[in-house]
Amino acid sequence: MKITPIDIQQQQFKGKLWGGIDPEDVDAFLQTVASEMENLVRENNELKEQQARHNREMLEVAEKEKELREVMLAAQRVIEEMKATAQKEATLIVGEAELKAERIVADSERRLGELKARIEDVSRQKVQFEMSLKSLLESHARMLSGDESA
Repeated sequence: MKITPIDIQQQQFKGKLWGGIDPEDVDAFLQTVASEMENLVRENNELKEQQARHNREMLEVAEKEKELREVMLAAQRVIEEMKATAQKEATLIVGEAELKAERIVADSERRLGELKARIEDVSRQKVQFEMSLKSLLESHARMLSGDESA
């Protein structure tokens, strides 16, 4: 039987013939109150233990959450560093490629200049050869025609 504070306040004991209270009723009631108090104390202790367990779990969760935040911040810093490093490397690679391209262009321009100079030289040689050949042909033509005054 579950006993409430109102039950305790309203409890009445049967009187005995001589005007006293029946000790068996009082003992039975006290036994019921003691049993109920024992249950309440046990339940209270269980609730306290449960609360302490929950508090420990909450502390553990809070600690894990803190560690997770720290790990995430560290990961974010590493990612930012990796991005910065990649950006620097990309800048270096682009710079090196631009220098290499400039060298290739300069080398090509130099070779083009050399080829133009060779073409001009060959053209001059051709003109000189044509003039020499023309002169030789004219000289032979005069010799053949009998005009050796030249």
